Amino acid sequence: MSDVIQLLPDSVANQIAAGEVIQRPASIIKELVENAVDAGATRIDVNVMDAGKTSVQVIDNGRGMSETDARLAFERHATSKIRQASDLFALNTMGFRGEALASIAAVAQVELKTRLASEEIGTSISIAGSQFTGQEPCACPVGSNFVIENLFYNIPARRKFLKSNATELNNIITAFERIALVYPDIAFTLRSNGTEVFNLPSVVLKQRIVDVFGKRISQDLLSFNLETSICKIHGFVGKPESARKKGAHQYFFVNGRYMKHPYFNKAVMQPFERLVPQGEQVPYFIYFEVKPEDIDVNIHPTKTEIKFENEQAVWQILSAAVREAVGLFNDVPTIDFDTEGRPDIPVYNPNENASAPKVNYNPHYNPFDDTPQTALQTQNNSRWEELYAGLKADEGADLGLFPDVGSGGQSGETERMIEDKSPAHYQYKGRYVMTAVKSGLMVIDQHRAHVRILFEQYLRQVSQRSGASQKVLFPEVVQFTATEDLMAQKIMPDLQGLGFELTDLGARNYAVNAIPAGLEGINPVEMIRDMVATAMEKGAGLQDEVNEALALSLARNAALPYGQVLGNDEMESLVNALFTCQNVNYTPNGQKILAIMAQTDLEKLLG
Repeated sequence: MSDVIQLLPDSVANQIAAGEVIQRPASIIKELVENAVDAGATRIDVNVMDAGKTSVQVIDNGRGMSETDARLAFERHATSKIRQASDLFALNTMGFRGEALASIAAVAQVELKTRLASEEIGTSISIAGSQFTGQEPCACPVGSNFVIENLFYNIPARRKFLKSNATELNNIITAFERIALVYPDIAFTLRSNGTEVFNLPSVVLKQRIVDVFGKRISQDLLSFNLETSICKIHGFVGKPESARKKGAHQYFFVNGRYMKHPYFNKAVMQPFERLVPQGEQVPYFIYFEVKPEDIDVNIHPTKTEIKFENEQAVWQILSAAVREAVGLFNDVPTIDFDTEGRPDIPVYNPNENASAPKVNYNPHYNPFDDTPQTALQTQNNSRWEELYAGLKADEGADLGLFPDVGSGGQSGETERMIEDKSPAHYQYKGRYVMTAVKSGLMVIDQHRAHVRILFEQYLRQVSQRSGASQKVLFPEVVQFTATEDLMAQKIMPDLQGLGFELTDLGARNYAVNAIPAGLEGINPVEMIRDMVATAMEKGAGLQDEVNEALALSLARNAALPYGQVLGNDEMESLVNALFTCQNVNYTPNGQKILAIMAQTDLEKLLG
């Protein structure tokens, strides 16, 4: 039998590695920008065309590379970050495996121009599909200039399964923000198709957060700083009033690297359990500084999942730091004793001779001296018996409220009276509507029922673009982040179909001039933010999914809240509207709307 095992060519191995490292254009930007950070750059410019599908350009003013290094950098497992296995436990750089450039060069056409500060002439290298196509000296500034064109040109299947330009640009912005939030001392710019998306100068950390997410977030952040022997934690956590149901900005960073950590997320949210409504999240930007040997970043190719050696101890430290920050800024409700106007009680001194307090009174005062008034009262009270005159004569009279019935049972008039007086529906604790059906007693959740009714109504409006608008007296301004702005522009026709009227004010600000009719008393800014966040969570690749997400989000905000008292006519209208829906049993997200208690079960309860 002949041998069947053979070594793969480098080009094939690089393409296989690219499947894990380079998943979309955002992965290229992440790898190249992180390399620029490791190179000591103070300014990084990113330019993308067609959301990175056509070209990605990353320019930095770092230390650059020599001619030999520039050629060797595209070889697999070529790295300047580590020399031996022990270096893996002391990593302070973003990348270290040496797979990024080789993977990028395997699935795209790459051009690199780089120059060291000590040299007058730089190097230009061209690669396509892991094959070197050219290398020559060139004139270029100090640093590196990467141009990545035609991503996945040699792998049509991978290119076919890329998402829409809006979705891919959203992923690019997300990766860009995660790096920009860590290095406020580095100036960043991001342009998409020649349009400037971000222009972030070198500032302090809080100002960088404001530059990325808008001015509104500045007043909602509480700072904290805690240093222990295990780790150092600093950053910002949001106030309780900044909590949002969806789209809260929550970021963890460890040693300058973004990470996802659900366990630490619980530590942050625990101090807010009794301060924010259930299901809402507060924003936070938390930075860990840990010894490199105490963490493992090489778990996943994206390096976003990091393992801590002392997770429980870090959890306790983080929870205490957040709790202290919230309490220090008086954002925890406290008992405030009002001492204004209270008597000043002196401290007891046993050496002093205390004397009894003196009481001033009039010894000649007699409350019974008002003789004329007493006589008048006696004269008026002497005729009290006249008030009850004639009552004894009517003592046995029949009031006639209910007619006399025989021993055989109630009369027909009494039965009709009971039917007229008894309500058709009954509301229990402002939450459930109870009504009688043939099989027993039906219990309806009023909020879920109204969500189902409004969902189908808004879904028809957004599909037909027939939503009625109501002008607002004082327009409010809603501010989006870069990613939210992209989604808002994408779903703007659907928002207008529901009845919203938004005017672009520039700088990702929109004026809310009109809202759908029937939404009085609801905050339009928070409602629009919630709808945009819902569309972002869904991914909203298909138009039907976008419409359903918008209709459901609007229905949840406009539905009857728990605790609202309903009249009999309102309950009747709610029940009738529910049974005209396509699905009366479940809400759009699968929650049960009604339940029926059988009459036989009721009879068993009563014996």
